[in-house]
Amino acid sequence: MKKNKIALLLGFFVLLFAGFYFFLTRMIPGFGGPQLPVISQVPHFAFSNQDGKLITEKDLDGKVYVAEYFFTTCRGICPKLNTNMRKLAEDYSKEPDFRLLSYTVDPETDSVARMKHYSDSLGADPSRWWFLTGRKDSLYHLARNGYLLDDPKNNALNIDEQFLHTQFIALVDKGGRVRKIYDGLKKDELDELEKDISTLLKEKASAPRFANSLFNNNPG
Repeated sequence: MKKNKIALLLGFFVLLFAGFYFFLTRMIPGFGGPQLPVISQVPHFAFSNQDGKLITEKDLDGKVYVAEYFFTTCRGICPKLNTNMRKLAEDYSKEPDFRLLSYTVDPETDSVARMKHYSDSLGADPSRWWFLTGRKDSLYHLARNGYLLDDPKNNALNIDEQFLHTQFIALVDKGGRVRKIYDGLKKDELDELEKDISTLLKEKASAPRFANSLFNNNPG
């Protein structure tokens, strides 16, 4: 009889704990699920968008965004990459806290006017999808030391001899922290990206712990 009572009590507490855990998963976004680690903090930047407006990291406070690098005269990976970016723009067009950032790797060619023409050709909403241009060294430094889309050691090369060309894109949370890097040309990774965007949109700005980065260049 005593053993039956103990078994009943144990069963009661197990059910109580399970119910409490279920309640937390419903009430707290992301609770109980895998957490995306923080791999980098985006530093200060200031570049002009397609409307000639100065955009800084402060304009992204409280926003989830995806960052890519491309150039308007590209006939290789960039058109497909931006087709996939356009799909993201369409899928999250009703999310007030979502943005897309497309940085040029060829600022000598990609002036504000040229970026405007290119963004218009994609039907981009200039209030939500920014095409950014500025100093080449600043653009490349941000790509490598902020978004981790290339090896930071390449910054040591002569800037005039550098050309950054990558299909990788970065997902950044509401606190300006890079949470994951994706191959912008692979459907399975883009599907995963969309799920992660939805997760971060529900997440409050916080300060998760840093994880090791692709190039071992993150604060810890």
